[in-house]
Amino acid sequence: MSIIALLIFPGGLFVLACGLAYEWVDRKLIARFQNRVGPRWFQPAADTFKLLAKEEVVPAGVNPGLFTWLPIVALAGALTAALYVPMAGLAPAFSFPGDLIVTLYLLSLLTLCTGLAGANTLDRFSIVGAVRTLTQLFSYEAPFMLALLSPAIVAGSWQISEIIGQSSGQWVLLSQPISFVVALIGLMGKLELPPFDAPEAETEIVAGALTEYSGRGYALFRLGRDVELLVGLTLIAALYLGGLSNPLDFLVKTVGLLVILALIQTLFARLRIDQTVGLWWRYGALLVLAQLAVIVGTRLVV
Repeated sequence: MSIIALLIFPGGLFVLACGLAYEWVDRKLIARFQNRVGPRWFQPAADTFKLLAKEEVVPAGVNPGLFTWLPIVALAGALTAALYVPMAGLAPAFSFPGDLIVTLYLLSLLTLCTGLAGANTLDRFSIVGAVRTLTQLFSYEAPFMLALLSPAIVAGSWQISEIIGQSSGQWVLLSQPISFVVALIGLMGKLELPPFDAPEAETEIVAGALTEYSGRGYALFRLGRDVELLVGLTLIAALYLGGLSNPLDFLVKTVGLLVILALIQTLFARLRIDQTVGLWWRYGALLVLAQLAVIVGTRLVV
């Protein structure tokens, strides 16, 4: 059963398929909001299979081991994180005290590997993209982690299943709205979604840190991003929207969050790297800490 959970459901193939489906929903929603038709339902899968079938060109001047293994590590980290969250509204495949901390660190692997992939090449566009990626990581990682740790601190546990159980179906969003907003924006920043896509701005630096990647490596990075989007939405819905009790509950809440992300991507133009870094680092973490201090202080008084 452990092998099945790891390779097929709720991990492995199921998570990959859901990640591709959520990518399509995101692209379709943005297209509709912009009065476009958008891709057909199988387009993300077709793009992935096409990339996997293409030849992977290793550019001169790179470390071939890093060039090959970084996409694999990025995808493996996102897939492993999926084992500790209530995927499809079911109990996590694996659960242990402190699994929330492990999940947050695993979700950081994709950004770290992307930055290292760009720094590993001699291409100027890749290097600029790598610098922007790692700079944005330091700016968004702390607020994102604080936002997801806030329900854990209030619940007094670092285990995802216990945090959800102690909420008793109540929406933590109502008591911690600032942390919820910071978590959503932090997820967009981690995934480099518009308007926080300065690290891969195609009109400025081609594809950013992944400019030199093609074929299998680029496909694995794309899959890693799709899986991390799914895991991030699941984690936010589980911690802030009263948990995920069944597959229908999972679908409604995660797709609802995806609609909000699509609206933000549609409404706002791309921010400069200094805009995405400066304001968010200064105010995002401070707002979460202030809200947490108020909640803890209120509990102590009561």
